[in-house]
Amino acid sequence: MDKLFCCARPGRIGSVLVVVGLMAGALSASGPPLPKPQAPNSTLTQEDAALLDGFRHVEVASVSDAVEQILGRKMYMTHRMRPIAPARFAGFALTVLLKKEEGHQGAQALNGMLAAIDQGSPNSVYVMVVEGGADIAGMGGLMGTAMAARDFAGAVIDGGVRDTAYLRKIGFPVYAIGIIPSSSINHYRFAGSNIPVVCDGVSVHPGDIVAADSDGVVVVPRAQASQVLKLAQQMDFKEHSMYPYIEKYKSIEKAVQKFGRL
Repeated sequence: MDKLFCCARPGRIGSVLVVVGLMAGALSASGPPLPKPQAPNSTLTQEDAALLDGFRHVEVASVSDAVEQILGRKMYMTHRMRPIAPARFAGFALTVLLKKEEGHQGAQALNGMLAAIDQGSPNSVYVMVVEGGADIAGMGGLMGTAMAARDFAGAVIDGGVRDTAYLRKIGFPVYAIGIIPSSSINHYRFAGSNIPVVCDGVSVHPGDIVAADSDGVVVVPRAQASQVLKLAQQMDFKEHSMYPYIEKYKSIEKAVQKFGRL
């Protein structure tokens, strides 16, 4: 509207208004009004809110160490899983699996993937496994926009990602094993959501805690989340206390002996 007024001669302003009004009427008459978007359910229990707050303020390296001590196995993803921009988040896993299937099914073969996003809750981390998909973009700008609009915490893609410039522009954090301009349409089909998956070698169940920062991504089984967080916070405190101690005494050996952390 502002551009029209700037460009129109004074005697034609009325004509411009009529044309704009007719266009608006034609658009509204072309079909039923679009449904209003539903507000995502943002309700968190006090326990869940406290967990997320804790994991968002602790180093992922400490979380990884704590998981390994408590569970006796690694739950961190490989060095291939990297962010498209510096990011830090924690949230509850919403899992999606795509199976490779060449053909001409079109986008409808992936409808379940889109439904999973539209039904996702705030604080979700979209964990997608694209079977053998290192060179296939599992998500891009459109899906990222939908996740951001629903207040997802972030996305972790065992596959590629595209539209990275736009994803950086809107500030939606995505980890993936590569950046690639390809599409999954006609090459993959939706195989399930909110099911157990193996993402970059790590087992992920719906509702697990997924935490990420500049060091990478780690998964915390929901049942052990409180225990892991407590130990990770203790490790963080020790490590952050060691920095000035090392600087003062110029000895890492003394610091390790005193604090028992390496």
